[in-house]
Formats: sequence, structure tokens, C-alpha cells
Amino acid sequence: MAESDGLELETQQGSMCNLSCFPKPKFDLILHPISNLYISDVNSVWRECYRVLKIGGALLASFYNPVVFIGDRDPAYFDQGIIVPQYKLPYSDLKAHTKDELKAKRERGEAVVFGHTLTDLIGGQIKAGFSIDGFYEDKQPNPRFVVDKFMPTFLATRAVKR
Repeated sequence: MAESDGLELETQQGSMCNLSCFPKPKFDLILHPISNLYISDVNSVWRECYRVLKIGGALLASFYNPVVFIGDRDPAYFDQGIIVPQYKLPYSDLKAHTKDELKAKRERGEAVVFGHTLTDLIGGQIKAGFSIDGFYEDKQPNPRFVVDKFMPTFLATRAVKR
């Protein structure tokens, strides 16, 4: 798509928690699509995003509503339409599963996931220095959890470096 639109892209592999490969503000826009699901500390991401954005630059971030992480994921509960709270926030697969369960999860090619509090997801952006000037929520098009049937579980913010 970039080629057909005549866009030049530079790719850099690394950790979203440590963007030291970019020593100074470089970007006008950061798109952060639900990727904090795979890290334990989302606040380090917000600090790094703030650091590498130019003044006036925007961070477009999306994430799951933390409510999706509290329920037992037994498929039988989904079929019955039952939500059984089992986990506290912040959620971590590393704490919620035994070593054998984690091993099986990895063998199936599944990633270890983390669920963050709204204080860290939204408040963390503010704490990093951003001004949030946009908020959006949306429904899951293919419900995976019972709660998806009752409320929007995708959240998104637009945060600006002033």
C-alpha cells in the first residue's frame, strides 16, 4: 500500500517500552493499536511515546476495556451467557495460569497477555504529559467474552503533546 501511494517507510524493530533508538523527538504521529495487551507496564510506553513525539504530535491509542480481563474464560460460561468474575486488575497471564498452562498456551502459539487499569491506560497518558482531546469506544464485531454482548469493549484515545 505504501508503494502504491508513493510513501517512503523506514522500519525499526525494538521494544515499545524502550524507544532509545530514537534519541530525540522525531514523530508527528504514533499509532498504538491494542499492542499494550502484550506488555506488563503500559506506563513506560506512554512515557516513551511522549518523549519521541514532536510538540503538537498525537498518539492514537486503542486498548481493551479492562472489564474483559476479570471474567473466567471457561467456554461453558460463554455458552450460558454467564460472567464469573475471577481475576483482579491489573491482570497478568503470568499470575493467572500455572506453569503447565503457560507452557501449553505457548505451544499453541498464543501470546502472554496483560490487562491494565483505566488509571494506567488513560491516566498514564496524562501522567506522561499528554493532553487527551479525543475518546472513542466501539463494540467487538465478533464477541469473544459475554461482556462484549452488553457494552463496547474497545477503547481509544487521541492524546497530544503540547
